[in-house]
Parts: sequence; C-alpha cells; structure tokens
Amino acid sequence: MNKVLQSADDAVAQVFDGATIMVGGFGVCGLPENLIAALHRRGTRNLTVVSNNAGIDGFGVGVWLNGRQVRKMISTYVGENKEFERQLLAGEIEADLVPQGTFAERIRAGGAGIGGFFTPTGYGTVVAEGKETRIIDGKPYVLEAPLRADFAFVRAWKGDRDGNLVYRRTARNFNPVMATAGRVTIAEVEQLVEPGELDPNAVATPGIFVQHVLKGDTYERRIEKRTVRKP
Repeated sequence: MNKVLQSADDAVAQVFDGATIMVGGFGVCGLPENLIAALHRRGTRNLTVVSNNAGIDGFGVGVWLNGRQVRKMISTYVGENKEFERQLLAGEIEADLVPQGTFAERIRAGGAGIGGFFTPTGYGTVVAEGKETRIIDGKPYVLEAPLRADFAFVRAWKGDRDGNLVYRRTARNFNPVMATAGRVTIAEVEQLVEPGELDPNAVATPGIFVQHVLKGDTYERRIEKRTVRKP
C-alpha cells in the first residue's frame, strides 16, 4: 500500500479545528518542521497540542502559539517561549504540565491500549490532585491515564512508502512512541526510499502505525545554546 502524500499541505488538509495533535521532537531536535509549517499556513485553530515542550519563540510549536491556534498545551516543559508565557498569564491558553517520565509512559500506554498505570511520581503534590492513589507494597502511587491523539505528527530520518520508519540518534526522542498513539499518524521523512531498502533491524516504527508519509523539503537543524555569561 502506497501511503505517500505529495506535500505537507496535503497531509494537514484533514486536520480539523479542535483536534488533538501529538508533535514529536525534543527542544528543537527531531521536529516535524514541514507539517508544523503547513498547519500554520492552514490556520487550523483550537488545537490541543501534546508536545514535550511548547517550542521556542517563532519556531516549532511556537509558530502555532504566535498564530493563536492552540487552546491547550500538554507538555513537560514550557520555558523559552515568551508568547506562551504571555497567553498563559493572560488566561488565553490552558496548560497541563506533566512530569517527563509520566508524559512518556502515558503516551506509551495510549499506543499500547493500556487503560492506565500507577506511578510514584507526583504523589503528595498538585500533580496528584483529583486522581486515584493507592498504596502498593507500602509505597504510595498515583493513577495516570493514557494519552492519545487524533493526529500524531512525527519526523524520521528514513522511511519507505509503506510507512516503516528509521530514526537517527537524538532526533528519535518522542517520535516513535507518539507514532503509536495517534489515530492518524503522519510521518515526514528526510529520505524516502522504496520498500525493502530499509534494514529491518533498524526500523523503530513499523508501517502498521503510520497512515501517511511524505518527503520533507527543508530543515533548519537548529541547535539550542544557553549563554550564562558574556564571552
């Protein structure tokens, strides 16, 4: 089955207002840049975005925030984005901050069809408010629900026309687990190859999880730098 779409604009045409979207990446690494840009051009609004972070000013999910397209962020870290801070403090956007390990496991549970899991992380804090808690072997735990999405935008290094994906180094990050938890997973790849050209042992995401694949056009390949003092 050929799952290839001709462009990112074709891919995002199916995304509706109010959709929940998982976006792979960590910081500025491994982001599905073409899909993000295409959805920004389309102007789809009232999105719930599941992303490790809220992007940075004018890049990544940050372009959706600048376009006022996001209703709610579910993330582990939301620093480095002044527009997100402004919208949050003004009550213009909702935010659900999740411990990073819990965030990853909630997505994995969503993709695996698991109804929830108990974790000690967050017990006794605001993270546990309104959630079931339980003592297991003398240790307190919090019940966390799975995370799923209408769409998952992921990026891979290589992919074939059947949707099998190979990731490269740290650009792998949240992409494979999110690919399993989207009702419709759209993968943009740096290199598009024919079926049979990928080493099966290198495939991290089997094509069964991917509904659409497209060849990415350009990537900025940004690097995050933190300056603590003048040179």
